[in-house]
Amino acid sequence: MKQLWTLLILSGALAASPISVPENFKSDFEQRITNPDKKVIHYKGTVRFSDEKMLKWVYEEPTRKEVCSNGENVTVVDHDLEQVSYYLIEKGFDLAKILNSAKPYKDTKTVFIAKYAGKNYTIQLDAKKHLWRVAYYDDLDNEVLIIFDKMNYGKGKLPLKSLLCEAPESYDVIGE
Repeated sequence: MKQLWTLLILSGALAASPISVPENFKSDFEQRITNPDKKVIHYKGTVRFSDEKMLKWVYEEPTRKEVCSNGENVTVVDHDLEQVSYYLIEKGFDLAKILNSAKPYKDTKTVFIAKYAGKNYTIQLDAKKHLWRVAYYDDLDNEVLIIFDKMNYGKGKLPLKSLLCEAPESYDVIGE
């Protein structure tokens, strides 16, 4: 979950990036987390980003979950557990600073290397210069790889309702 929160914060920095990033985007994603023992967990779903800081991840596999953030708070709706959790983000991740410090790897125009807060990040763009892959090691020494697929960049803000997590009133609530 910590890896996901790191990505949630990245949303607040996309617009200020030297890498061309849209005002909003929608994409499918696959997230692979490999622990130090080489055990791999695969997640799949969709993601929406808007308004420099709003981000909604909808996990479809292996569990059904929604994770929404405004850059300061995170809401997690776990449909399999019928549970809603609310968190304040304590340790930020500033993608703008990461992207601003990113330097092309060798002479490439699609692969960038950045160092921020003692961590190394690899950022890859596709042929259209759209965000394609982000890789890094999290605080637990897990290798995190997020691959975006069917990336759709857009202009303007997405409707706020499409970026909020909603859960039935019957779900248990943690940390409200």
